[in-house]
Amino acid sequence: MKFTAIALLNLTRVFRVRSNIFYVLLVPFVMVLMLGLMFGGGQQQRLGVVDEGAGDLGQRLVAVLGSVDHVDVVPVQSRDEMLAEVERGEIHAGIVLPEDYGDAVTESGANVDFVAREGDIAAAELGSVVRAAVRDEAAVLRAAAFTADETGVPFDEALAGLDGEVGSGITVEVETAGEALFPPGIGAFDLSAPPLLLLYTFLTAMTTASALVATRERGIAQRMYASPTPTRTLVFGEVAGRLLIALTQALVIMLGSSLAFGVDWGDPLGAAAVLLLFVAVGGGAALLVGGAARTEGGAGSLALLLGLGLGVLGGTAIPLDGFGETMRMWAHVTPHAWGYDAFAELVRHDAGIVDIAPQLGVLAAFAAVLLTAGVLALRRAMVR
Repeated sequence: MKFTAIALLNLTRVFRVRSNIFYVLLVPFVMVLMLGLMFGGGQQQRLGVVDEGAGDLGQRLVAVLGSVDHVDVVPVQSRDEMLAEVERGEIHAGIVLPEDYGDAVTESGANVDFVAREGDIAAAELGSVVRAAVRDEAAVLRAAAFTADETGVPFDEALAGLDGEVGSGITVEVETAGEALFPPGIGAFDLSAPPLLLLYTFLTAMTTASALVATRERGIAQRMYASPTPTRTLVFGEVAGRLLIALTQALVIMLGSSLAFGVDWGDPLGAAAVLLLFVAVGGGAALLVGGAARTEGGAGSLALLLGLGLGVLGGTAIPLDGFGETMRMWAHVTPHAWGYDAFAELVRHDAGIVDIAPQLGVLAAFAAVLLTAGVLALRRAMVR
């Protein structure tokens, strides 16, 4: 069929430019690697500790935190010094152990202040580690205090018994409510690959908008329109071309990251649905820009601006989890944020396609609007 030939021709034209091979095939994987190392977890995280006289029990907590593989405990002299180091990025976060920690933690509970910069993903992960350590340590200390009260043995002996698991018949069980931001076992590249798939799928599709203008500027579109080929065939051939280019980019990243970095994309049906809908979003946006733009340069500039701007706003360059409440609200003006949320549910929380139905619905709406507007704009541009 003619529209299939037009679609394949568009894909071939992309890879005839050797630099496109570099940007489509290599750059996304370099970015997955870099962002995975930056935000994916597994790197050493520096935790400042201010001890205001918490005593031996406070040092127990510090030892527990220091035993975590990716946590480096850094003693800090004062609260003000710790705040300054957090602001300068010298440490990812800090805690303050109060003077009454030893007494309070075995009774009503001690207040351990946690300080971090807003939007720091490493600090968010570190905060989960600190909360878990404080909670678990408090449970053991309270059990030791209860044992000492009931049996009359010294507190230190009761605590040693619990540490050695010889105990006094008391079982300490800790349950966590809610879902962790980054569940245990999540891979570094499982976090970086999905947003970059969204970024590069949209960006690659958008950069082909200038080719639509070029075909008109060089008279190719007019000659095709003057041929016996129906206008709808020409239009749908260009539509299929944009979708095929975007789909190629998306599959390269999804399949390549699975093979190269072991990325688990979650439920295959859900991941495929998100991928296909976002391909439609990117293709529709490219058609709209290519049909509306008057010059090849203008189309290229607008495509790059929208491709990068919407991607950054939607959380594909800086993780959406680090955005404040207001920024997250604005981010969801873009389709990228909805795709990000869908992949987050699939990859991090083992969701299925039914669980991400709201995100899929919004992406489908974006795709329908952009494709419809893009087809109308392209048809009008071809016949004028």
